[in-house]
Amino acid sequence: MDKRTFLKTSLLSTASALLNPFAAVLQATSLVAKGFELPALPYAVDALEPYIDKQTMEIHHSKHHQTYINKLNEALVAKPEWAAFTIEKLLATITEQDTALRNNGGGHYNHSLFWTLLTPQSKQKPEGNLAKAIEKQFGSFETFKELFGKEAAARFGSGWVWLVQNPDQQLAIVSTPNQDNPLMTTIYKNFAGTKPLLCLDVWEHAYYLKYQNKRADYVAAFWNIVNWEIVEKRSAK
Repeated sequence: MDKRTFLKTSLLSTASALLNPFAAVLQATSLVAKGFELPALPYAVDALEPYIDKQTMEIHHSKHHQTYINKLNEALVAKPEWAAFTIEKLLATITEQDTALRNNGGGHYNHSLFWTLLTPQSKQKPEGNLAKAIEKQFGSFETFKELFGKEAAARFGSGWVWLVQNPDQQLAIVSTPNQDNPLMTTIYKNFAGTKPLLCLDVWEHAYYLKYQNKRADYVAAFWNIVNWEIVEKRSAK
């Protein structure tokens, strides 16, 4: 490129930036928009009725989850070096100072996992090695469900309840506030090496249209639609 062409190109670029001072921002936003996307539900939106109603599923999936994704992609504009991270690596990297990425990255991961753990063809209880592990850890499957329900009831405000598998293959029931999860090991060091097997969303938006303030009824209904095959595969990995 000769000097005259270089100067002409530079002047045109400068003029464009002056006329449209948001050009760089728009370009960055368009790149980020190609990042995380809303996963499709693995079943029809009304398939979980009567346990989870169609309207709740539509709002929860296409509105709440989509909003987390939009805000996550927006937050990544300030962290372009993280844009190629998987959601798992992103969550393992964030700190307490990364508020937007923590809330929205957690919201995206938690919901993406949650959808896969539900099915209209639930076999109602686990089988094989996972069933044995639950019985060994908690005494019985019914006791496990009772303890899981108590953890869900005890979670003040919004959050999630988890069945996790520790590095020593032991199972535990834990809960996290807001959109936090066990993958956030920089924040929750005691979760290092822990694998989430099962989760339940206990934010009010997950159940309020059908169950109002009766969180216990929502938890009881949850057991009718758990995809234990997926939980068992996660445990065996």
